Amino acid sequence: MNAPDRNIRPEIRQLDEAAVNRIAAGEVVERPASAVKELVENALDAGATRVDVAYADGGKTLIRVRDDGHGMSAQDLPLALSRHATSKIDGSDLLNIRSFGFRGEALPSLGAVGRLTLTTRAAGQEGASLSVDGGRMGAVRPEAAQYGTTVTLRDLFHATPARLKFMRSDRAEAQAIADVVKRLAMAEPYVSFTLSDVSNDDTRQIFRADAAQGALFDALEERMATILGREFTDNALRIDAEREGLHLTGLAALPTYSRGAAVGQYLFVNGRPVRDKMLLGALRAAYADVLSRDRHPVVALFVNCDPELVDANVHPAKSEVRFRDPGLARGLVVSGLRHALAEAGHRASSTVGGAMLGAMQPQAVPHRYQMDRPSSGAVRSAYQMQAPQGFEEAPALWDAPQGVSARHDAPIDGPQDAPLGAARAQVHENYIIAQTTRGMVIVDQHAAHERLVYERLKRQRAENGVASQALLIPEIVELSAHETAHLLELAPDLAALGLMIEAFGGASIIVRETPAILGQVNAADLLRDILDDLADLGQSQTLEARIDAVLSRMACHGSVRSGRIMRVEEMNALLREMEATPLSGQCNHGRPTYVELGLDDIEKLFGRR
Repeated sequence: MNAPDRNIRPEIRQLDEAAVNRIAAGEVVERPASAVKELVENALDAGATRVDVAYADGGKTLIRVRDDGHGMSAQDLPLALSRHATSKIDGSDLLNIRSFGFRGEALPSLGAVGRLTLTTRAAGQEGASLSVDGGRMGAVRPEAAQYGTTVTLRDLFHATPARLKFMRSDRAEAQAIADVVKRLAMAEPYVSFTLSDVSNDDTRQIFRADAAQGALFDALEERMATILGREFTDNALRIDAEREGLHLTGLAALPTYSRGAAVGQYLFVNGRPVRDKMLLGALRAAYADVLSRDRHPVVALFVNCDPELVDANVHPAKSEVRFRDPGLARGLVVSGLRHALAEAGHRASSTVGGAMLGAMQPQAVPHRYQMDRPSSGAVRSAYQMQAPQGFEEAPALWDAPQGVSARHDAPIDGPQDAPLGAARAQVHENYIIAQTTRGMVIVDQHAAHERLVYERLKRQRAENGVASQALLIPEIVELSAHETAHLLELAPDLAALGLMIEAFGGASIIVRETPAILGQVNAADLLRDILDDLADLGQSQTLEARIDAVLSRMACHGSVRSGRIMRVEEMNALLREMEATPLSGQCNHGRPTYVELGLDDIEKLFGRR
C-alpha cells in the first residue's frame, strides 16, 4: 500500500473549468444510464408530452433524447452549458424544489466527458444549435428544428478514457438504460415514451408507452400494465392513503403475487425514482405478516408532499431523499399497505390458478367437441333415469388403489353464489373441493385454518395487550451511552409489548420483565437486535415480530391438521370464515390457501372449448 508522504506540503491551486466539470461528471454520470436519466428528467421539466430516447452500443457511442417541450432561445444555449446555471430555481430556497433538476450540472458535465450537441427551438423563435467537445464549446449556429429540444451525446467518456475501462458489456448498459426509462415512465403516465436501439444503423424499438387517458388510477394502471405486465395490475391493490401532508398512492401486489428477489419494488417521492432504505424497510414491515423472508412484494408506490417536507439534495444522483419526519412517512407506508391488504380479504393471486392449469397437461385431442352445457335440473333428472337398480349391492368393477383418499358427503344446499362457494368433497383428508357459480375452488384446509387462528390470536393480543413475566433475577445489559439513551426513549413502546427496561447507572440497562409468550429469552441479544433495527430502519419491529412469530407457531399447532376428516358443515363453516377474515387468501408464510378454477378453463382442459 502506498502511504501518502506527510512531509510534502503542496501548494493549493484553483482547478480549471474543464477539470471541475470532469470531476462533477464523475459524481453525476456513472454510466450511460445516468446520462439518459439526467436528459429525460430535463425533458420532463420542460413540459414534454413525448420523449424519444435512442442509443447505440449500450449508450457508449450514442445517446439521443428528443422532446416536444417548450425549448430554449438561442441566447440561452451557452448559459445552459455553464455550470450551476438553471431556470428551475432562483437559489433563494433549496427546500422548495418542484422539478427533477435544480443544480445545473448535467449538461456541462456531459459536455466535459463526451461530444454533446444541443439543438432547440422555442415557440415563436428560430431553431439553434450548439456543440461541446470535451469541455470546448463551439459557437451558436442556426438550425432547422422542430419545437422542443434534441440532445445528442456521442462517445461518452472519450475525454476520460480511464472511465471506459469500468463500463460493462453493451447488453448490460442497454438493460440499465431501459430500466431508467421505464422507471421515469411509471411516474409520468400522461407522457409518451419510446426507447430505440440504433446500433449498426439498424433501428430496433425496445420500449414504447403511449400517453394514458382517464383518471389518475386508470392512467396509472394502464401504464403499469405496459411496463410490468397485465398480470401485475390484475393482482394489484389500489393504494390511496393520506396523513399530515403526505399522500401515498400507487399499486401493491397481493402477497401471493411475489418475487424471489427485490426486483419489482418501485418507489417514488414527488415523482422522483428513489432507492430509500427507510421506505424499503417500511415496505418489508407492511408485508412481514403475509410473506416469508425469502419472498419479496411487487409494488409501485408514490409519496407526494410539499417539497419543504422532504430534502432531495442529499445525494449526487438524487436517488435518495430525507424526510423531515421519517417516522410519519414510514408509518404512512406501513398503515396504508396493511389497510389495503386487510380490505382485500380472502383474495389471492389469479396466477396461482393459472400455474395450476399450466401444470395440467391434457393429452392431445384430435377433435374439439362443442357441447351444450346442461342445466342442473337436467343433470339431476338424467342421474335418476340412469341410476341402476340395486346400485348399493352391485360389485365394484375395479378395486380402489391403495393410498387414494377421497370422500363425498351427501350434497347440502350451500351458498354457491358466495365467493368461495359451497363445499362438495374432501380429498386426501386435506383439500376441500367447493363449487361456485363460476367454477370450483380447492382449499388447503390446514393452511386456511392456520391463517384464521393466527388472525384470531392477533385480535386477542390487540384487545388484551401482551402479558409480561417478571424475571426472578433481573438481567443487566451493558451498552454504549448512545445505545442506552436510544432504548430508554423507546421504553414506553417496549413496555406495551411486555418488555420492561430501566436505566441502571452509566451505560447499563436492567431488564425486569419480558413478554410471557416468548418464554425464556436472552435479554441482551433481544436488545441488540432491537438496536440493529433502529440503526438500519429508524424503527424497530424486532420485538413485535418475535411475538407474531410465536403466535404463528401457536396457530400452526392449534389449526385443523392435515389428515383430519371434516364434515360438510365444518367445511362450509371454514369457507365462510375465510370470506370474513382479512388476509385469508394466504397462509402465515405467504403461500396461497386456495386455488380457483373457472368453468371455462376446466372445459378447455377436456376439449369442450
